[in-house]
Amino acid sequence: MAERRSRTPLSAMTARRSARKGAPEPAARSAQPAGDEPANGGRRHSWLRPTAGRGTTSTTRNAPDREARGPAPEAPSLIDAALYRDGLRIGSPTSLAETFRELRELPGSMAWIGLHRPSEAELLSLAGEFDLHKLAIEDALEAHQRPKLERYGETLFVVLRAARYLDAPEEVEFGELHLFVGPDFVITVRHGAAPDLSAVRTRMESTPELIGLGPEAVLYAILDDVVDGYAPVVEGVQNDLDEIETEVFRGDPEVSRRIYELSREMVEFQRATRPLVGMLQALMAGFDKYRTNEELQRYLRDVADHVTHTSERVDGFRSALTEILAVNATLVTQQQNAEMRALAEAGFEQNEEIKKISSWAAILFAPTLVGTIYGMNFDHMPELHWTLGYPFAIVLMAVVCTSLYLIFKRRDWL
Repeated sequence: MAERRSRTPLSAMTARRSARKGAPEPAARSAQPAGDEPANGGRRHSWLRPTAGRGTTSTTRNAPDREARGPAPEAPSLIDAALYRDGLRIGSPTSLAETFRELRELPGSMAWIGLHRPSEAELLSLAGEFDLHKLAIEDALEAHQRPKLERYGETLFVVLRAARYLDAPEEVEFGELHLFVGPDFVITVRHGAAPDLSAVRTRMESTPELIGLGPEAVLYAILDDVVDGYAPVVEGVQNDLDEIETEVFRGDPEVSRRIYELSREMVEFQRATRPLVGMLQALMAGFDKYRTNEELQRYLRDVADHVTHTSERVDGFRSALTEILAVNATLVTQQQNAEMRALAEAGFEQNEEIKKISSWAAILFAPTLVGTIYGMNFDHMPELHWTLGYPFAIVLMAVVCTSLYLIFKRRDWL
């Protein structure tokens, strides 16, 4: 794309836009004088990511900036807009109309417009100014799109899903970013708090020779920033998995819910990362056709490597969660079986006690019955005045009790 723009000069495109809009083409203003250029120190990716390295936290990411904060409910959706020429920021318009006007007045410049949940009228004004396709405008307006890359003439439409890990609730929050990348403009439309594009803009402006490569450099820098944002998420999810494994073998009753919620987040994470692999491969396939700058080719290949690594990690997380869920189900089943076994054993012991009580009650019932009969005070009763009546009654009680004892003993009731 960078070399293709050289075959179609920006001044000619600006003239066509001015003619289309009916505005005269004033003389270009001179660029602001450049300050001392920050040294890269030979580091290949100092313009794309913080010095601390991939996946670490940088102070530039946490610095307050207009682009990092979403607009107030009644504020306009334009977060930041800037014009660049030869790698230098030469204008900071405060409205879309002013941005359009200054871009016409400055041949050879590039506009970078940052929006947060713009209105339909704002997107339509952008579409009229930059010839954006109506299908891409509809996607940017409705949001909730899958990550994708589509080309409409000389304009690329890119949808990215950013992610960040929230430590307090231990959950992953996803944001959506839409990019329109043309020969002389970059438009970013954010739906959500992530990613922090102010950090990207700051790093790009600190390295004029790289932002001077044009809109393609901005695209690759944003891609790299989104992919960098996945690293803390991967670390946070790994910690969650370790905690879940401990909770599973500890028998925490709430762990099943946590496994389910993390599995849902991993499905969303997978939907955010897996399409990026194909998107970056498509961009790399067009290197020769669009004569992409060699330095940008190296940056994009590095981003593609990290996307592939992250996608593989996410796939591993889903497999691990599936296995953990199966182990948890097995452990829960084993615990339930143990509880049922303990309950059955308690019931068996209770039955044994009931048998013993019933046996002794039956044994004691026999002499009670005999004694009760012979204890009735009737004058005319058999054997009442019999001399051997008392010994006979005692012997009868003993025989009955002994017989019952032997019967219950043989049946293991006693």
